Amino acid sequence: MPLPEVVVNRSSPVPLYFQVAEQIERAIQEGDLVAGDRIANEVALADQLGLSRPTMRQAIQMLVDKGLLVRKRGVGTQVVQAPIRRSVELTSLYDDLKRAGMEPATVVLALDRVPADDETSGRLNVAVGAGLWQLVRLRSLQGEPLALMRNYVPESVIDLGEADFGATGLYEHFRANGIHLRVAHQTICARLVDEAEATLLGGRVGDPVLTMTRSSYDDQGRAVEYGTHLYRPDLYAFETTLVDR
Repeated sequence: MPLPEVVVNRSSPVPLYFQVAEQIERAIQEGDLVAGDRIANEVALADQLGLSRPTMRQAIQMLVDKGLLVRKRGVGTQVVQAPIRRSVELTSLYDDLKRAGMEPATVVLALDRVPADDETSGRLNVAVGAGLWQLVRLRSLQGEPLALMRNYVPESVIDLGEADFGATGLYEHFRANGIHLRVAHQTICARLVDEAEATLLGGRVGDPVLTMTRSSYDDQGRAVEYGTHLYRPDLYAFETTLVDR
């Protein structure tokens, strides 16, 4: 589709490619260009704006590097879903997306009972071999896989078998059953995905991925949930505010 009007100031000290990229980015942020929209190739855009091809190529590459555009062979250049920025607080991804007015889609890959191993027993303060619910979900937004989530919940805390996790979130299910989360210990890291993870997240083996592990406790001090999540870094970011003490 044609770009919204782009105006360059040749007498400005701001490089021309940066002026173009900034205006296209603003059009994406303001919704004039939305995820899935195709834009003309660099040659056509250079002719349209009266710029050199290297200048236009640099502008497009800047937006590709920022994760706002993607080049697809046989398709061209497209706008991609803007990254989800999530504050680091005791909420779930489902809660945050719904609060932002978005409609996530969830596929439940597994919901079964498993015995606690050394890792999960330590995280949840239960004996090795104690019964746990294992919940594995793939969450998407506007058709793009966003997160692969694996959660463990002690059977003694709640029955997960009665919930439809394709239509509700884990924390929402907790709240509906009188379980109120009060504190969590969380670690955010990064690693490379394996073949199965890459297939589910729509990438390639060895792609980088954000990881989050969290142990959550309710207002009685019980460990009620342990989660290990993977997030696509091109579509997702954790955001914090730092205050000097």
